Amino acid sequence: MARKHIDELSGTETTGHEWDGIRELNNPLPRWWVLTFYACIVFAIGYMIWYPAIPLIHGNTPGLSGWTSRGALQKNLAAAQAAEAGNLAQLAKLSLADIRKNQALSEFAVAGGHTAFKVYCTPCHGSGAQGSPGYPNLNDDDWLWGGTPETILQTITHGIRYTADADTRDSVMPSFGADQILNHEQIVQVANYVLKLSGQSFDEAAAKAGQQIFADNCAACHGDAGKGNHELGAPNLTDKIWLYGSSEKDIIAQVTKPRLGVMPAWGAKLSEATIKELTLYVYSLGGGQ
Repeated sequence: MARKHIDELSGTETTGHEWDGIRELNNPLPRWWVLTFYACIVFAIGYMIWYPAIPLIHGNTPGLSGWTSRGALQKNLAAAQAAEAGNLAQLAKLSLADIRKNQALSEFAVAGGHTAFKVYCTPCHGSGAQGSPGYPNLNDDDWLWGGTPETILQTITHGIRYTADADTRDSVMPSFGADQILNHEQIVQVANYVLKLSGQSFDEAAAKAGQQIFADNCAACHGDAGKGNHELGAPNLTDKIWLYGSSEKDIIAQVTKPRLGVMPAWGAKLSEATIKELTLYVYSLGGGQ
């Protein structure tokens, strides 16, 4: 049996490992460290027995406790839904006017609507409801179909040009250029008249000629003064808020072959309470009428 090497300076036995003339001392580990290590082993074994831990071919060991994070989440969700059930029942039963009279219920509805908006509405209207070209900004006071709680509720419930809903809001602007109702020169003229209505730079001669064209072709929906019509979803052409752009080029493109947006009808997809929550949240953004 080989004789054990003892370090000359410390008098401690070495492990036999040597590198470049340096030997490793065989000092024992601290007792507290060893006890902690063994305690961790015992804890790990107990953990694997008590909780789901060991992966199997078709699942995992269930553990004696039967606890799972998914099950805990379901319990928390069920508790939250139970706590909200009373308020949700009131929202479904009461009118928008009655909900707004109840401050606590109104605040509950707006908070719920904020959450629902993030899930269902932000892909089009943006996280701050600021909109984008073709998608209305819900913070301002310019509304194609009206900005009262009742009209907002109608729009959310039945959508816009959503053919799957028989009660959807529907309006179609003629393709004045594509269908050859007006020639290009006439479209340029009426575009300049619209620029004049909205207080932008315009060609005086073209706008003068475009005024009669507007009266003959556009006033029926947009009104003689271009103020729009909520019943028809016709926009106000006299303000600075534009869905598809306000330049002469943008207006010519819209008159020639208009872009007509589609909004889904949420009435068949969301509960009545959720739709009312969305309505009151959108109305609370500050642009409601």
